[in-house]
Amino acid sequence: MPRIDAKPIQLDIEQLKQEHARLDRAKTTAEANLKNANDQLEALREEAKATYGTDDLDELKKKLQQMQADNEAKRAEYQKHLEKIKHDLQQVEQTFGKRE
Repeated sequence: MPRIDAKPIQLDIEQLKQEHARLDRAKTTAEANLKNANDQLEALREEAKATYGTDDLDELKKKLQQMQADNEAKRAEYQKHLEKIKHDLQQVEQTFGKRE
């Protein structure tokens, strides 16, 4: 790759001061954002510990998978129960006929 020798543009003192002020504001904003993010992370960790007994991400993932599996098992059992009710109702209708 060819080397390009580019001379930096020379800025006057006022432009440099403005750039410094802009960068300082950006730094202050970034620091505030970092503090807010860290505070929020700490609050979420405390909430996870209180609710699930851990703030470890791997443990939380395992708990989520277990909860999803439990939910699926309950859903399947509920569906099976409804199908049995439907089947039993059909048996009653066949045995006694529809009365209107």
